[in-house]
Amino acid sequence: MMPSDTQRPLEFGWFLPTAGDSSAYGLQEASIDPSPDHFHKVVAAAESAGFEYLLIPVGASCWEAYMAGAFMAAQSSRIAPLIAARPGYVNPVLLAKMIATFDQLSGGRICVNLIAGQAEAEVLGEGIRYAKEDRYALMDEEVLILKALWTAKEPVDFNGQFHTLKGASINPQPLQQPHPRFYLGGGSEEAWNLSAKHSDVHLFWGDTPERIAANIADIQDRAAQYGRADAIGFGMRLQIVCRETESEAMEAADQLIRHIPEAARDLLKQRVANSKANQRVQELAAEKGLWIAPHLWTGLTRFRPGAGIAVVGDPDQCAATLQQFVDAGCHSFCLSGYLHHEEAERFGRWVLPRLAERNPGRILEAA
Repeated sequence: MMPSDTQRPLEFGWFLPTAGDSSAYGLQEASIDPSPDHFHKVVAAAESAGFEYLLIPVGASCWEAYMAGAFMAAQSSRIAPLIAARPGYVNPVLLAKMIATFDQLSGGRICVNLIAGQAEAEVLGEGIRYAKEDRYALMDEEVLILKALWTAKEPVDFNGQFHTLKGASINPQPLQQPHPRFYLGGGSEEAWNLSAKHSDVHLFWGDTPERIAANIADIQDRAAQYGRADAIGFGMRLQIVCRETESEAMEAADQLIRHIPEAARDLLKQRVANSKANQRVQELAAEKGLWIAPHLWTGLTRFRPGAGIAVVGDPDQCAATLQQFVDAGCHSFCLSGYLHHEEAERFGRWVLPRLAERNPGRILEAA
């Protein structure tokens, strides 16, 4: 059976680097500190290139995501911030009201990124005392509350393990109907089960297209238990390094990590020890080396947590590599690259038109 995403419109998201930007990690003169001016450049480039959503990161080194996302929405006209809901951080009734208000004020431009499996040290440092398995259970409960508050015609009562509500309601209701879309990226059993139950899009971190196709089938089977096998879509969270020639792309990729001390790799392994998705990325890098497949590069995974696998090559090679994931069943691509305003422009100019040719009628044209 062909994956359900073979006929979905393809969508593309970009990344807002609120912890700073760089074309060569570890080299001060190649770095750009986070600032409103740089954020505006990135958002303008992403929107002009045709990206539809904008991942706003969370973490101790990042600017606060809802504030940053709101200001970026006000400075743009089409792109939709993708902002995290994290269990235990915000009361779910207040969170429902925040997101619905954002949705109304932005003209329906917000989507929700479900994150429960952060690094333990960071979670503890931010005052969250739930273990990882409890965070997923809490996330499930809070998503149920969000959906209930966004769709109910009457005040909501809720009795759960973590929350009890009596006659809860919010104003305004979301502009998007029935509610903003949910995204989730993760590789653990808990993440896959939560995504099967709630996500509109499950984002995989880098892997081989063959492995991604198998993972899609697995999550679809889980989603079928909730009557959602055809409701959930799939995508990739990847880096991209595209240049006019393959040799230029290889040089730019190497430049990204050339100046990082090897000690940073050991520190990263300690930070991501409890993350299944991060473990898979590290396993791929250890097993395959710098290249898990032609034009799929693991260099950044040695020093960057999260989605560090990159598509590297000239425009034809980058488009062909992304097409392999389209053919595996993915329709959503959440990308990033360095410097972020420059790489967004290159993608829109070189790669997106090639993907549009390969997938007629499935890609929206930038307005």
